Amino acid sequence: MDQKNNKQNLMDKITALCKRRGFIYPGSEIYGGLQGTWDYGPLGTLLKKNLKDIWWKDAVEKRDDMVGVDAAIMMHPKAWEASGHVEAFTDPLVECKICHERFRADEKEKVLEHIKTHDGKKVDWTNPQKFNLLVKAYLGVIEGKQSELYLRGEITNGAQVNFRNVLDSTRIKIPFGIAQIGKAFRNEITPGNFTFRSREFEQMETQYYIKPDKKEGEKWFEYWKDNRMNFYLSLGIKKENLRFREHREEEKAHYAIAATDIEYNAPFGWSEFMGIHNRGDWDLSRHQKYSGQKMTYKDEVAGEEYVPWDIETSAGVDRSILFLLIDSYEEDDPSTGSGQGKRVVLKLNPKLAPYKAAVFPLLANKEDLVKTAKDVYYSLKKDINGMVAFDARGNIGKRYYSQDEIGTPYCITVDFQTLEDETVTVRNRDTMKQERIKIEKLAEFLNPKID
Repeated sequence: MDQKNNKQNLMDKITALCKRRGFIYPGSEIYGGLQGTWDYGPLGTLLKKNLKDIWWKDAVEKRDDMVGVDAAIMMHPKAWEASGHVEAFTDPLVECKICHERFRADEKEKVLEHIKTHDGKKVDWTNPQKFNLLVKAYLGVIEGKQSELYLRGEITNGAQVNFRNVLDSTRIKIPFGIAQIGKAFRNEITPGNFTFRSREFEQMETQYYIKPDKKEGEKWFEYWKDNRMNFYLSLGIKKENLRFREHREEEKAHYAIAATDIEYNAPFGWSEFMGIHNRGDWDLSRHQKYSGQKMTYKDEVAGEEYVPWDIETSAGVDRSILFLLIDSYEEDDPSTGSGQGKRVVLKLNPKLAPYKAAVFPLLANKEDLVKTAKDVYYSLKKDINGMVAFDARGNIGKRYYSQDEIGTPYCITVDFQTLEDETVTVRNRDTMKQERIKIEKLAEFLNPKID
């Protein structure tokens, strides 16, 4: 029970920190909120942007075999029929006959917990029923004459329907991929665990097209599994908190030849936030059938024409952010090392940190210190790769701790020695060690550590 309470306490602390410091707010909070929606505040927006920029650089900019698209959220309804989402994008739910609350049929623990809330009464349940997860929308200005469509339930389709356009407008050859970052929407019946299960969320995906061959499929499936695991390890997530989980045959999606999740050991249990799927030729062959347009690739060298297979990597941006926050959250007592919570620190990878550095004058009431600190601040804003903060409130210790709590890796203090020799104190967030650095060398010192 203590372990369960500790895990819940950690989630409560993360949720409170996110709101208090401007990472994530409840959606539409002043109106009582809208369940399953979240708004990213100033720090959360920076963290999210940094993650997406790093992902894009890794998935697209560093590679010769990947291009990007940014497809529309609204698509022709037939696109969702072709992809199988209208028919298969459903969750089986059971309903409590006492209070009529609904739960996913596969969430046995939540069902058992709910039974306990009825104080020993016999609880009867409906048979599992399927509920469509696609969110409907309407286009048109005249009531009753609007066209019905769906907000995309995942961003995959935007790449698939543009396969032919990408081929025709570039010189790219198979194997190649199409990358995309974008919003998706689902009628989640039981949103929860903070941002983990939301009704509006963001995805980072690649669709990697290959020759339709079993060995090729196995080779590239294993390649992308390792590639994506290494990506998250490079962001600093602890190796012991990550694992692969192969999908059992009965749980594979309707399109999947093979499917593996990357899961994180969250306070609420091992949870998926990244999927690698061999989708075969499901998407392109279906879109070819439903649209009447050719979705084939012509290999001029081999003299072959075929519908390619697709190896997909699909990551949840919001889930990645949540697990990065959980993984980096620590409490310690710097004076004793006792871990009693006197200091809260987010040990985010500097590449991800919302602010890369913060500049302080030692004393806020000394005009020459403030002026010099401002000069350093404005200089760093131009010279380093990332955002810089300025803080002159309270004492220097509280300023350090305030920056630790939001993950700022370096704090720079302008003191009286600065006025004599043009050096500043640079404090490391994780070790709390300090060293003197020449002002003119600051950017040269920081950039390799934060980029």
